[in-house]
Amino acid sequence: MFLRIAVIFVFVIFGCNSKKDSQIQIVDRASFVPKFNSDSAYYFIEKQVQFGPRYTGSEGWRECSFFLEERLNQYADTVLVQRARITTYDQKEHLIKNFIASFSPEKKNRIVFFAHWDTRPVADYDIANKEDPILGANDGGSGVGLLLEMARIFNIRKPKIGIDIIFFDAEDYGQPENSKFPLMEDSWCLGSQYWAKNLHRANYSARYGILVDMVAGENATFYQEGVSAFYASDILDKVWKTGHRLGYADYFIYEKSPEIIDDHYYVNKLTDIPTIDVIEFDPNTKNHFNKHWHTHKDNMGNINKNTLKAVGQTLLHVAYNGY
Repeated sequence: MFLRIAVIFVFVIFGCNSKKDSQIQIVDRASFVPKFNSDSAYYFIEKQVQFGPRYTGSEGWRECSFFLEERLNQYADTVLVQRARITTYDQKEHLIKNFIASFSPEKKNRIVFFAHWDTRPVADYDIANKEDPILGANDGGSGVGLLLEMARIFNIRKPKIGIDIIFFDAEDYGQPENSKFPLMEDSWCLGSQYWAKNLHRANYSARYGILVDMVAGENATFYQEGVSAFYASDILDKVWKTGHRLGYADYFIYEKSPEIIDDHYYVNKLTDIPTIDVIEFDPNTKNHFNKHWHTHKDNMGNINKNTLKAVGQTLLHVAYNGY
């Protein structure tokens, strides 16, 4: 499936819970890009789902937060947990946690990868049990699982540039349609809004950012989303070209999609970091996301390793080539 790619050598490192766990393969002779391990990424998603729904403030959220902090500390050079008190549309106050993991923090030439780690507290697009929280295997779990696998690989072989991985909280605690509460502006993406207004380090900057969201659906397609095209068209083009060069043209579609209000919208609006969103887009569904979006069917049965591999390998090439 890859073009002009050969396996060069293998680092054999055993033990899924060790600091340098499992193995990596170098798959690109020219730039020594490691192979993305979709089995490992799948495990990281499954581990999150085992905690149950992880909407902000829930028991599953609490247990998952411990797991994320522990695992990031195994892999990254530095880890910061950014805590804040926020009020959601339902007039509840919550503690939120954003996780910031840095690799080679001393380097000024940096890129940043984002995902949200919380899940939707209601199944507002399901037919039954709409008030019950969802598992969020794809919407929430997949982006985190993919980036945890990248973090594991960065720990074994650091890219030449500095990397930050940030997991945002309270992305999916947005106000549902027909809510009984007064309309709250900007009720979604509360963790990214807080981070963008309160950067974790004084004068923090990165050349660009890449948000991943819903990156594990079967036969998923990723269109060039409108906000991304407006703020960071050059980065969008580089990522899509990389995906095509690696043989993933069926995933990375050279067509525009409408603007999506996601974490990258606030990063672009409130900071100087041009950021794109790699997010599933399906023009054939009513909501233009996958058919399991915000339903109880967003579970491990709909997580696809081939999709994880397509996105993960593409982003590794971006990171190790220092685009």
